[in-house]
Amino acid sequence: MRILLFTGKGGVGKSTLAAATACASAAAGHRTLVLSTDAAHSLADALDVPATAEPTEAAPHLWVQHVDAQQRFEHSWADIQGYLMSVLDVAGVDPVAAEELTVIPGAEEVLALLEVRAQARSGEWDVLVVDCAPTAETLRLLALPEALGWYMTRVLPVERRVVKALKPVLTRAAGVPMPEDSVFDAIERLHADLDDVRKVLTGPDTSVRLVLTPESVVLAEARRAYTFLTLFGYAVDGAVVNRVFPEGGTDAWRTTWVRAQGAVLEEAADSFAGLDLRTSVYRSAEPVGREALLDLAADVYGTSDPLARGSGGVGMTVRATNGARVLSMPLPLAAQDDVRLARKGDELVVSVASYRRLLTLPSGLARHRVAGARVHDGELQVRFVEPSSTTSDAPETSEETL
Repeated sequence: MRILLFTGKGGVGKSTLAAATACASAAAGHRTLVLSTDAAHSLADALDVPATAEPTEAAPHLWVQHVDAQQRFEHSWADIQGYLMSVLDVAGVDPVAAEELTVIPGAEEVLALLEVRAQARSGEWDVLVVDCAPTAETLRLLALPEALGWYMTRVLPVERRVVKALKPVLTRAAGVPMPEDSVFDAIERLHADLDDVRKVLTGPDTSVRLVLTPESVVLAEARRAYTFLTLFGYAVDGAVVNRVFPEGGTDAWRTTWVRAQGAVLEEAADSFAGLDLRTSVYRSAEPVGREALLDLAADVYGTSDPLARGSGGVGMTVRATNGARVLSMPLPLAAQDDVRLARKGDELVVSVASYRRLLTLPSGLARHRVAGARVHDGELQVRFVEPSSTTSDAPETSEETL
């Protein structure tokens, strides 16, 4: 099964390009589902069909779905929300206000990813095209399963044992109800589902495609998205620069825009070297409906297969060299001064700007110490050496800026 994720800054046309790619896939005979996890759904508008919360056939071999995150929220969060509301009830909070307070910001968007996983595991589709939320939201969502995994393996088991052992005392002392096993079970169930989301979205059949317009501010965000998506292990295999003014004409206003866009296009070619970089001209009319979207897809992909996987980067590798071992992971476009590295026991914490990823070291490196690190040719390289005889067996904890 082929899965394509389209993301980009809001307003760059990612929904339209996702719909166009889905139309081209369906026209080739693939059973294709295009769905949106963006709270501001616009896929159905692009396809000019009614919006529905379940897959609805929009054309031969093509189905469209606007994910009902609220429905998924109520299914996955009910036990947890019920407990939080009971706590607020004891505190005297109005029930209506309590219900609002127990809805974690961003939770609906996160749970929308569970629908992506459900459709991917259903076996009903040959191709799944996902219109993701705008870039910043997408990055936060895709980082969540790994972050929650750390909490689940280290904090939750201890917390669950403490609450179980001290529940009568804590309830009397605090005056609020302690969580039942069903609450912990719900959290564990949610984590398992999100962990499977990550497996699906980082699998060999999944790619991310960045959508941008030829503007400096938009390109800067796309560059950051490329770095952060790669940091978290998501394969970016292409980028589409949308709404490019065609050359020609003598109008001074248009000529100025063509020149400015040309400079950004050159920078984009350098930024995304090695990726499948495509452009789409600014059309005279908004592409709405199947025929217009097929025409857009033909303009973007030409005679190439729109489902073909581009040259995405290789994941984390470990190699032996000069008596040491070097762990390498792609980190395109990252500046060395922006990267921080921390070693905590058998874990390596890689931070780029405000994003942080926790890597569990392979067993062959867990007892080695970090001897140095650098960012070189779009790759983070961390050098490990055997611990010296005077080195303590206690877990190593250190932090440095490269």
